[in-house]
Amino acid sequence: MKKGLLITLLFLFISQLAFSQRNRGKAADTDSKEDKLSLAGLKLRNVGPAFLSGRIADIALHPDDPSIWYVAVGSGGVWKTENSGTTWTPLFDKEVSYSIGCLTIDPNNPSTIWVGTGENVGGRHVAYGDGVYKSEDGGSSWKNMGLKASEHISEIIVHPENPDVIWVASQGPLWSKGGERGLFKSTDGGENWKKVLGGNEWTGVTDIMMDPRNPDRLYAATWQRHRTVAALMGGGPDSGLHRSEDGGRPGRS
Repeated sequence: MKKGLLITLLFLFISQLAFSQRNRGKAADTDSKEDKLSLAGLKLRNVGPAFLSGRIADIALHPDDPSIWYVAVGSGGVWKTENSGTTWTPLFDKEVSYSIGCLTIDPNNPSTIWVGTGENVGGRHVAYGDGVYKSEDGGSSWKNMGLKASEHISEIIVHPENPDVIWVASQGPLWSKGGERGLFKSTDGGENWKKVLGGNEWTGVTDIMMDPRNPDRLYAATWQRHRTVAALMGGGPDSGLHRSEDGGRPGRS
């Protein structure tokens, strides 16, 4: 009798031990799956403008509201989101150009948006633009501010303390020489423009940068290029890096 009871107790103990081991194994599997799910959640996801927007040329975020973004699309206009990318509103559908090279929020007034039309790339596929646009109501309406012969604009900078001072980097036409290419500056809010860098009929300004410690110190990159049906001739003796210490007058390479 005692022997039978001992065997029964031993059987129950072994059964309980095996059951506990199985539960621990299931818990480990669950933890492993949860770890995989949590790591999977760290992947980047597309927040738009979704599906057929094309190449994204530039992005600008509202300085006071991180939920508001403006996105320039190389082949699809300008888009705005007010909820961090959940939904998007097209802003440029009624304008002449659909190819966008850059956009900038005025640091003095975030309701003022500058857009440079004409994506600045060298492929056969690229479309050209018709100059610089300005909106004073967060993108609801636009006014063309000139430089219509620039065709491809790569960057716009607004002076951080004076909204009337704007610099525009224009790469210029891709398939032909001439046009409005180089670095242009306005001191009257875009009503008039003066070319302050550039000269060669095939050379434009492909990028500009302002020293955040000194708005009179500018850097500009020039690019000499010419597209034909057969080839892209990119680079040349007039390509280089330039610096200005006086707000955009001709500096030194």
